[in-house]
Amino acid sequence: MKTHTRVLVIGGGVVGCSVLYHLTKLGWSDVMLVERSELTSGSTWHAAGGFHTLNGDTNMAALQGYTIRLYKELEAITGMSCGLHHVGGITLADNQERFDQLKAERAKHRYMGLDTAILTPKEVETMTDGMVNTAGIIGALYDPLDGHLDPYGTTHAYAKAAKMGGAEIVLHTKVIATNPTAEGWEVVTDKGTIHCEHLVNAAGLWAREVGAMAGVYLPLLPMAHQYLVTDDIPEIVARGGREFPHVMDPGGESYLRQEGRGFCIGFYEKPCEGWSIDGTPWTWGQELLPDQFDKISDSVEFAYRRFPALQRAGVKRVIHGPFTFAPDGNPLIGPVQGLRNYWSACAVMA
Repeated sequence: MKTHTRVLVIGGGVVGCSVLYHLTKLGWSDVMLVERSELTSGSTWHAAGGFHTLNGDTNMAALQGYTIRLYKELEAITGMSCGLHHVGGITLADNQERFDQLKAERAKHRYMGLDTAILTPKEVETMTDGMVNTAGIIGALYDPLDGHLDPYGTTHAYAKAAKMGGAEIVLHTKVIATNPTAEGWEVVTDKGTIHCEHLVNAAGLWAREVGAMAGVYLPLLPMAHQYLVTDDIPEIVARGGREFPHVMDPGGESYLRQEGRGFCIGFYEKPCEGWSIDGTPWTWGQELLPDQFDKISDSVEFAYRRFPALQRAGVKRVIHGPFTFAPDGNPLIGPVQGLRNYWSACAVMA
């Protein structure tokens, strides 16, 4: 492990590895990443892996569009698979206000060069072979770029591309302290001290703890999130390899996509539940939380009505894990005020 680097990234999830890769892409080869465990430990490894361009913030929508197009570039550079499934995505509107919002998003997408389209309920039924109950649906927005990927494979593709550009990645190295110096930062780890000009906090579930080492409070909170994976569904099998599009149902607080020959469906139920509010244990990493099916029972019942095929499918497994959010739901990215050359790359849940 080297002791001096121009940029040190703390955190080996998909965000930290993306930051590292983009630094090398911009010509910064003297860069380094430290991870206290293995790459993807924390939230990345259990993420559902969906991607989309729909976002109320125009800049975030453009950034998401860029990222989606980047994955094929990563595969070409590294020869590794990101597990891409460009299946397209449908966002449903069950009231006029939400439909007006989707039409406004479509107008922004045209300005940004994104090829989205407004759908009628009948078109939704056709695209989903009737597996979406469109009762109460006014219309929808379709985005052909939407899909899902393998978070583990994508993270490792970022890491390989970064190393090809000169970056160094050091695993099983826990950060103990970060101290400002005249030249930048002194980062004390359990494997030795690293001096850097710039420090990037991409520590995910531990971003609060890493920030506190520098005396900064980052307004972040891990939230518990559950999604289900079903057994095989005959209607999916009958599609003969044609992948089912993503379906986002804001009215039902759910998202649904194909997983194997069944479905993956996740819920953002209200009220949401914080996790480890007083601090994330340093020993956490590859664990999941106990199932709390009762917390999503109302959402599941609603989903069974919206997607009737779910009623005939058993639940293969429940994935329940924490993800970090900022109060406004947007990523906390950029320079930290009052700390020279200290950068945040956290809460990337857009």
